[in-house]
Amino acid sequence: MRKRTRHIRVRSGQFEFVKLNAKEFDWRDTYHFILTLSWPGFAGLVFVIYLSVNLIFAALYKLDPHSIAEMATGSFFDAFFFSVETLATVGYGHMYPESFYGHLITMLEIMVGLFGLAVITGLIFVRFSRPTARMHFSKVAVIAPFDGVPTLMIRVANLRHQAMVEPEFRMLLLRNMITSEGEDVRRFRSLKLEFDHLIAFPAVITVRHPINEESPLFGMTEEDFRRQEVRIIASIVGVDTVIVAPVQSHCDYNIDQIEWNRRFVEIYDQNEAGEYTVDYGRVDETEAIATPEHSLFSDPRIEHSSLEKQ
Repeated sequence: MRKRTRHIRVRSGQFEFVKLNAKEFDWRDTYHFILTLSWPGFAGLVFVIYLSVNLIFAALYKLDPHSIAEMATGSFFDAFFFSVETLATVGYGHMYPESFYGHLITMLEIMVGLFGLAVITGLIFVRFSRPTARMHFSKVAVIAPFDGVPTLMIRVANLRHQAMVEPEFRMLLLRNMITSEGEDVRRFRSLKLEFDHLIAFPAVITVRHPINEESPLFGMTEEDFRRQEVRIIASIVGVDTVIVAPVQSHCDYNIDQIEWNRRFVEIYDQNEAGEYTVDYGRVDETEAIATPEHSLFSDPRIEHSSLEKQ
């Protein structure tokens, strides 16, 4: 009999991989699996476990009709709700263990209830306290001259109203290349940034990679990007000052999300009171620049003074 191939889908950003012949679930990963569930999924799992435990103990109480005093003979509902009261250690007093068997099952259920309460409380605490970064990466990346050099740029916005401290930015290039042996491989290259570290990050920043002679993107055209299936991955790691814990966020851009000869619109301004303002509603907006008659990369020292504010 032919073994059925397992298909497991894994997504990271816009990437989706289908794992073949991988083990779908390992009991050692139960804790991790529960933490990855959505809140509705987590609530549903807790409810199913809670219901199952009470059904099992109700069945155990039913095995001995005289185990619980005042329980109607043959009433599964009485056994079930007695189990609910025992599991929660409420004990209304109307029904109570009468035989040694009843006391034994009640003791076991109380132990299960105490253990289960501790586990559920811990899981809920971890889910609430798990640090997350609320970052918004611009929907597109742009390539345009900046300070006379063709530059790959993205915008990152801090959506929380407290400054992140010690943020570190990274960009990674993925592209298809042919090795000297003739093999088609996916290559990973780090892209050197104009700056990759700040002391504080309160609002919005433009992260830039100069495409100079040292850049792996130097000399490439939009057609080269498509032929090599270029993809850019950007990430930020910093410290949340409220929970004092490291947080991370990332985003990736495919060739259709990279705009050529466009720049991000200016979003910083100053109002009449002299306060600096930043328009979050225009973080993703771009505008065209005057396209040079020659290639963007034909002269790495093209002067565009109008871009100095970017």
